[in-house]
Amino acid sequence: MSSLNIEVVKIRPKDGVNVILGQSHFIKTVEDLFNALSESVPGIKFGVAFCESSGKRLIRHAGTDEGLEKDAVELCKRIGCGHCFVILLGNAFPINVIPRIKEVSEVVTLYCATANPIEVVIGVTGQGRCILGVVDGYPPLGVEGGEDKKERKEFLVKIKYRED
Repeated sequence: MSSLNIEVVKIRPKDGVNVILGQSHFIKTVEDLFNALSESVPGIKFGVAFCESSGKRLIRHAGTDEGLEKDAVELCKRIGCGHCFVILLGNAFPINVIPRIKEVSEVVTLYCATANPIEVVIGVTGQGRCILGVVDGYPPLGVEGGEDKKERKEFLVKIKYRED
């Protein structure tokens, strides 16, 4: 009979960095994610790392920013789940790249895309590790009111995701 232990890996993105955590299934994930990200936003800065789960079982990595790439590798080491990938975005938002990431044929799922602190809930068995889920940010403190709606709309105009 197999047992299951649960661990939590805390991730605190640096200021201005967004994290995308997902699962894929093939060694060429790194190349395909690199291409998808590069084609999404001109001059994008990112690092991507992928935990290979068979063969040499290496953490494969690539990027356009050495620091983000190094940090993505470190996060993959901490998470340590087969076929998971981490993307760190430096000068783009997840909304800019998620559609292209979803088009990558190896991508199985996305767990989160955020700049919030996250906790990755990991299941550990005799065979290995898996991502059971992700805690993204914190619970709500209330319900949006009129002034909150106004602030949200102004923010979207400010970051050019909505016109006045």
